[in-house]
Amino acid sequence: MSSPNRNTLAAERRKARHYGMQALYQWLMAGASLHDIEAEFRAEYDFSHVDLDYFQALLHEIPACVDELDASLAPMLDRDLKDLDPIEHTLLRMGCYELVQRVDVPYKVVINEEVALAKKFGATDSHKYVNGVLDKAARQFRKAEVNAAS
Repeated sequence: MSSPNRNTLAAERRKARHYGMQALYQWLMAGASLHDIEAEFRAEYDFSHVDLDYFQALLHEIPACVDELDASLAPMLDRDLKDLDPIEHTLLRMGCYELVQRVDVPYKVVINEEVALAKKFGATDSHKYVNGVLDKAARQFRKAEVNAAS
């Protein structure tokens, strides 16, 4: 059984991803300054039970490596990046970032969290697409971890 601290961290990370997805979507769609978006989110939402460091990492580190993330994702897609739904695109970038840069987070957690967000914010079956692409990404970027889990 997980300790309360571990459960608390998981819940705080889940909220960080939730707000991170919304903030990154806003950045993708509106092109606003990341600092302005962060300030807006921190003013509008209660961050007392959010992993703020994780939210900030998602919000600032993903745009900093967006070209690399998109290049990594492109071969795993069945369509051009420009044809992705903006929510799917944002979630795939987040998932790819976490798989590559956040090896402290188990790959199954990364996939489950992004799929849950796709169910909440995405189109009807976008969670299936996000799941399929991130499964391919996990097999590429976390090969040893995936093989060990098999």
